[in-house]
Amino acid sequence: MADLPGKSRNTKGMVQGHMDKIIINFTPTGMFPGKKDSPFVPISSREIIEDVKAACKLGITMVHLHARDENSGEPCYKKEKYAEIIAGIRKFSEDLVICVSTSGPAFPEASKRTDILSLDGDLKPDMASLTLSSFNFNKQASLNPPETILQLLHEMNMRDIKPELEAFDSGMINYAKYLIKKGLLTPPHYMNLILGNIACAQADLLHLSVMINDLPEDCLCSIGGMGANQIVMNSLAIAMGLGVRTGLEDNLWYDSKRTKLAKNIDLLERVHMLIHANEKELMHPAELRNRLHLRGKR
Repeated sequence: MADLPGKSRNTKGMVQGHMDKIIINFTPTGMFPGKKDSPFVPISSREIIEDVKAACKLGITMVHLHARDENSGEPCYKKEKYAEIIAGIRKFSEDLVICVSTSGPAFPEASKRTDILSLDGDLKPDMASLTLSSFNFNKQASLNPPETILQLLHEMNMRDIKPELEAFDSGMINYAKYLIKKGLLTPPHYMNLILGNIACAQADLLHLSVMINDLPEDCLCSIGGMGANQIVMNSLAIAMGLGVRTGLEDNLWYDSKRTKLAKNIDLLERVHMLIHANEKELMHPAELRNRLHLRGKR
């Protein structure tokens, strides 16, 4: 692969954000997909926990959690629901890096989005998502005004919860650098680059290269793609020595022609095959904890 311009390669000649082992950031369920879209989308706490348990047996580095109301299937912001899920995961994995969502499509109010950040002890999440700007999905807006971002970041910093920075285009990376310059984000950083959303960076090598080139110093990253773009972005990421974000949150189908609905384990098994084919290794949770200066094994 040809060198990317600017800062895309470090002093060892590696792509910016390159890792010797691959982060798998597992996203079992999001805010939008439901049982009407696929019977395999986990909605209840039990279903989410069971999918995470199966993922851990196969091998993942971290999990990005959304909570859902078990009756309606709608997103749920309440810390009590997240506590059920986190407690269930901790029964079989003490060291899995757990990240919770504070994203805004369903709950623009900062008071609701910060509720999860008040959990303590073994229920306290290691990380929490921080989307770095407002943007549109195809049918809904994700509202993230600066004052909300700053309030979420303040709460995370106060509680020693590492932000999982989410960037859907290069402008969001630039805003992260602004927060770094202000001293509000401290290294080491972790960022998800999510491509293929209709109103943001598209899932091609040019857009991905620009975003990688723009990453801040001392930053690990994982690459995700919306819909059929998931496998393309995951494949590129693994070949380049970058992490992957994968799961039913971003993509319900196993194939681009939409002939087979995927299960979470299907998507994870495919990522493992790609890691093996590229002669790379999975980064285990303990190593990510060390790299990001997170608290040690529970």
